[in-house]
Amino acid sequence: MHPHIIETKRLILRALTPDDAAAVFAWTSDPLVNRYMRYPLYTSVEQAYPWLSAVTDSPFDFGFVRKSDGLLIGSGGVVPDDDRLEWELGYNLRRDCWGQGYATEAARAMLRFAYEVHGARNFIACHVLENTASGRVMEKCGFVYDHDETTSKFDGSQTFRTRCYTLRLD
Repeated sequence: MHPHIIETKRLILRALTPDDAAAVFAWTSDPLVNRYMRYPLYTSVEQAYPWLSAVTDSPFDFGFVRKSDGLLIGSGGVVPDDDRLEWELGYNLRRDCWGQGYATEAARAMLRFAYEVHGARNFIACHVLENTASGRVMEKCGFVYDHDETTSKFDGSQTFRTRCYTLRLD
């Protein structure tokens, strides 16, 4: 488990652990949250464990804990490519937390972390074309439109048009 903890006004961003499986299942099993995500819809809490095992030690992935009640409401990360030339931002939240500014708050904190701790300067973030709320989060963080591309769910069950944005910091 990585030692990084990021605190914002309303959130604590921390490493995810296997103990978070039930909370993760709250959004990975929600068809409305999942419709624009690359992972398949989870049908049991046990499906969260392999993913949690994969990200537990990643210094670039975080769980978003709401300070007001200690609830894990989402997760995300800012992950470098192999050469650390470009860092990809991603995030997702429980549906009952949409539209409250949490994604923007967490995204800004992760970008600042990558910039200050890891020296990241070049970022990319993409969203499914129809997921305009995610695009607004990216724009609020300073990203600008770069190009469109096609991506698929990890299991190949669905293909999406995605809009990609870049952010360059000096």
